[in-house]
This record gives sequence, C-alpha cells and structure tokens, in this order.
Amino acid sequence: MPGVVRRVAVLTHTGRDEAIKAASRLISGLSSAGIVCALPPADITNLGLGTAHPGIEVLPEADPVVGLGGTAAGIELIVVLGGDGTILRGAEWVMAADIPLLGVNLGHVGFLAEAESSEIDLIVESVVNRTYRVEERSTIDVRILDGEHLLWSSFAINEVTIEKAARERMLELMVEIDGRPLSRWSCDGVLVSTPTGSTAYAFSAGGPVIWPGVDAMLVVPLSAHALFARPMVLSPRSRVLIEMLDGMAPEAVVWCDGRRSTILRRGMRVEVVQGRHRLRLARLSEAPFTDRLVHKFGLRVEGWRGAAQLRHQAARDAAARSPEAGRTSDGRESGQPDGQDG
Repeated sequence: MPGVVRRVAVLTHTGRDEAIKAASRLISGLSSAGIVCALPPADITNLGLGTAHPGIEVLPEADPVVGLGGTAAGIELIVVLGGDGTILRGAEWVMAADIPLLGVNLGHVGFLAEAESSEIDLIVESVVNRTYRVEERSTIDVRILDGEHLLWSSFAINEVTIEKAARERMLELMVEIDGRPLSRWSCDGVLVSTPTGSTAYAFSAGGPVIWPGVDAMLVVPLSAHALFARPMVLSPRSRVLIEMLDGMAPEAVVWCDGRRSTILRRGMRVEVVQGRHRLRLARLSEAPFTDRLVHKFGLRVEGWRGAAQLRHQAARDAAARSPEAGRTSDGRESGQPDGQDG
C-alpha cells in the first residue's frame, strides 16, 4: 500500500568483524529500498550508525521470555546475523509475535540459518521483493512444579535439558509419559527436543535426526545406567514429566536452549508439552531438508547417479525385461544381418 513504511528488525553478533561488515551491507541495501531497519541500541552503537542515520530505528532490548511485545508491531521480518546462539536470541524476540526470522550464518554448522554472509545481495533482493517463503517449526513449553505449585516456566526452540549440577554425582530421575511411569534412570541427565533440536544437542547425545515436517517430540537419556535407555520419538500431544528422586545429587540444572536456566531439587518435576507458539523461519530456496543435511554436515554423496540417470536405468531395465526386447522393427534379432538365419 502506498505510504506504508516497511520495517525490518536486524540483530547482529557485533563481536565479529564479518558480522559487522555483512550487517552494514544489509542495512545499506534495505535502506536504499526505503525499508526502515530497527536495531537494538547496542547494535546501533557497535555498527557506528547513530540514531540520526536515515532509515534506522531503535528497537528496545527484548525480554528473553516474552519477546518484543508491543514494540514488534509493524515489523515484517527479523534478519539475524550470527551463529545459532544469536539466531536463538532473535527467535526469542519475535516468536510470540509470529514474525518470520531469516538467519544469516556466521558460525560453524548453523542449522537454523538460511543464508551465508556472502549472499547479502540475494537476501536484500528477497526481502525487498518478498520472495521468501515461511516454514513453521514446533517448539516446547516447559514448567517446573513443586507439587501443584508452579515455580518457573519457559520455552525451548531446540531442547530442554535436565543436567547434573555436580560432575561427580549422578541424577535419579523418573520419566513419565502421558500420565504413566516409563522408567527410572540413574543418569547424567535427560533432554526433550523438538525436531529442530534433533540436529543439535540431541544429535550429539545419540538421538535420531527428525525431519522438520514430522510433528513430534524426542526424549533422549544422557549416559543412563539402564538397559532400557534409548532415544524415543513421541506424539506431539504427549506430556512428558520428569521428577527428580532422592539420590546422590541434591539438585540439578534445567536449561532451555542453553540460554535460560533454573535449579531443580529433589521432589520437583519438569513438565514438557508442545509449545503454544511456532517458530517461523524465512526460506530463500525450495531446497529439501536432505540437501541441508548433506551441506551442513558435509556428507559424502559421491557415486549418486541422480534422478535422471536412475530414470534412464529403469527404462533400460524395463526394455531388457520386455518380450520384444532386442528385436528390430521387422522382427529380427538385433544384430542379425538381412537374409541370414539365426
């Protein structure tokens, strides 16, 4: 609509020179197209922009649990430049407001990121023309209970973990699924993951990779001393309850995405259910998740002949099995000269 000012939030890991250079190019490109860039005060300072810079708007620092709140009004997208930690921070800001997030990778694997810092021109073009698509990811909600009393609540995009507070003491945890006891584990901890988080901590702990289109939750024990201690894929409607029992360790630590934590003591329970909000990720291409796995993990795919070659081979195999295979149009065996008996 004419006269409507477009606003895009930009969050940058300003401790890295590469991020600062990429952010400056991004902001310059968006500003040239008439899009206002909203940045937190610290980023404005670190990027050397100043609030008087044309096309720049101050974005208040967000609460890590409730997000940007009312200050998110009118923001159509957040572009985050950094590793997965910075992208998780950006997701905390905008998830409750249903604002899509476009991650620009400046870390190592960067599974949440969509583009590399070398692709700033493509990012600007996609944002200006709104040619990106949006993919939704499930989250989990977490509550700490003491009896029926709520002590703490948060959410996770990747995973929630219950971990040892002291290295030398194991935890005694009772795991309950959908109101029924599953198993008691002496362990280093337990994590509950989303499909998005299945390529993060859960992957390192031996859990399976879950495709983003699969609506599920994943429970992974951490170094459990038990015969039945395997990763489990649960229904998205499941309710996971993990209680800390009497044992050697008097307390544990609960972490959400490795960013927000609280203490868990004996008798307390961690409740995990599918989250109320979904993370919306902006995608620049239609590349399937398989391609992302191959690219991010550097998987070897030499020798794969490709879909076209497989189709050609299937056609050749079908022809070889046909009763008419190997005959010419006049019924002779292929390779048989005219007038010569077989």
